[in-house]
Amino acid sequence: MVQEKGSISIHTENIFPIIKKFLYSDHEIFLRELVSNAVDATQKVKRLSSLGQYNKELGDLRVIVSVDENAKTITISDRGIGMTAEEIKKYINQIAFSGATEFMEKFKEAKDANEIIGRFGMGFYSAFMVADKVEIQTLSYQEGAEPARWICDGSTEFEITDGNRTERGTDIILYINSENEEFLEKHRIQEILDKYAKFLPVPIQFGTRTTSMPDGEDEQGETKYKQVEIDNIINNPNPIWTKQPSELNDEDYLNFYHELYPLAEDPLFWIHLNVDYPFNLTGVLYFPKLKNEFEFQRNKIKLFSRQVFITDEVKDIVPEFLMLLHGVIDSPDIPLNVSRSFLQADSNVKKINSYITRKVADKLGELYRKDRKAYEEKWSDIGLFVKYGAISEEKFYEKAKDFLLLTNTKKEFYTLDEYNEKVKALQTDKEGRVVYLYTNDAEKQDAFIQSALKRSYDVLVMDSPLDNHFIQHLETKLEKVSIKRVDADVLDRLIQKDDSLSHVLTEDESNKVKEIFEKAINNSNMSVTVEGLSADELPVTITMEEWMRRMKEMARMGGGGMQFYGALPDTYKVAINGNHKLINRILNAGNEAQQTALAKQAFDLALLSQGMLKGADLTAFVERSVNMIGDQDKA
Repeated sequence: MVQEKGSISIHTENIFPIIKKFLYSDHEIFLRELVSNAVDATQKVKRLSSLGQYNKELGDLRVIVSVDENAKTITISDRGIGMTAEEIKKYINQIAFSGATEFMEKFKEAKDANEIIGRFGMGFYSAFMVADKVEIQTLSYQEGAEPARWICDGSTEFEITDGNRTERGTDIILYINSENEEFLEKHRIQEILDKYAKFLPVPIQFGTRTTSMPDGEDEQGETKYKQVEIDNIINNPNPIWTKQPSELNDEDYLNFYHELYPLAEDPLFWIHLNVDYPFNLTGVLYFPKLKNEFEFQRNKIKLFSRQVFITDEVKDIVPEFLMLLHGVIDSPDIPLNVSRSFLQADSNVKKINSYITRKVADKLGELYRKDRKAYEEKWSDIGLFVKYGAISEEKFYEKAKDFLLLTNTKKEFYTLDEYNEKVKALQTDKEGRVVYLYTNDAEKQDAFIQSALKRSYDVLVMDSPLDNHFIQHLETKLEKVSIKRVDADVLDRLIQKDDSLSHVLTEDESNKVKEIFEKAINNSNMSVTVEGLSADELPVTITMEEWMRRMKEMARMGGGGMQFYGALPDTYKVAINGNHKLINRILNAGNEAQQTALAKQAFDLALLSQGMLKGADLTAFVERSVNMIGDQDKA
């Protein structure tokens, strides 16, 4: 019989339009909310039992989600604490809501369903995003409790009557409206449960599934299998982050990684997070082998609150440089219905961010100290994390400078201090600055690298997309250190010494050489100078100044404020080696046409060595070379 009819709240005439308007884009979270409520009710009865306040059999505590396509209903059933009619009035009817009109005005631009649900305690009412009518059938755990039924058709009117539930717990029955019939499709419900309920602490069942089971042996002694129907349990209620590290081995961590990311390669290593003061946080973060950008986009860190999935957009919780990591973070201090504005403002989130930074730095330092060789072997994978962290987080840099490695063309590894000690004797210029030389393309810049190695200079390899920014950062941190690309100038100008060479040409000869090359090159973006270089250096060297090249590279990477440099034409310095015998030959060639042809050939060789000779110019160079070889044969 009907016990009571009434209105949900004096101030909530607009509650259902609000739900449908503001939560429209995020309909699927209704299932997360209702399943989470069922799990909470189940955990409460377990707690009461453990405290001796409930002495009956707990029985099977799974939460069951079911779909009836004919009746167009979704039911979420639990065997938790249940509710009395009075509790329904208290928890369901009296929504923490005041001034619906004021609310509508304040949030008319809102797009974040989580923010609205979280602020107004509307988790249960998210059911009305997809349902025209919602029914509750419930029986409280309390001795002598009577079953109760609550029903509401999406208006502000409700009805409470006697219920028909015979076992402790609650059924929430949603009568799905015509716009949301996608949620009556089993694969859609499976998809949502896989997303939000994968690690809930109570078993969640959704129908059954077919699996293969051993069924004796065949005549050859091979195991036979048969197909059987079993309960489709969605979740792993005891994921590894809920356990102590001492309970786990490497295989446990690897198995869990593949549970999260079935298609990924094994990770390099992992960090188990476990802290209960000054905030609560558990989780496992994995350092992956990054093969491509798609993998980074797909396999993100997942944020949970008490094992309920919230989001994989965690950039306010995890430092930006660690967004490349994979894994899970779980903190009850982060509410289930969390908004971006909450994450940005909450002090616990800031503490979590700092804690994760410190834990990662400590783990990397420990790996480096414990087994440097193994650490060096992983450097090609983890160097990106460490460099990005050093650039973006001052506190991380302070720790990382002890285990941040530089690699040279001989594949040797050095810490910052070790490298400075290695090169300072030979690579200190006349101003007392230590010059680090580097290549970002060892094959293309091989001629420059070989010239440096002949002088016993060392050349670092800096060829990742991040290295341009990393070099800038190092120059601000390292005292009296300058970092220059090995092809940014001739060696004697990259590392200027007091005893720099002069060339053997007279002033008139030098001017004549400059004139010949300017005519042969015929390009106003090429600035020609005659230099005193070693006789065994190349006759012509083409370089772009270090500062200009860096600005252009940063502009290509989208560096703020660098677009101006990106729009400038490429300008180069052409250094003519006044001590090379070919230059003397050009001066003494029989006529102006021969001088120009030889100069053009020498210039094109320099372009070719830089990978800058292309198209018609390359074809002309090849033809000219063939003709010159032919002329030599005739001679």
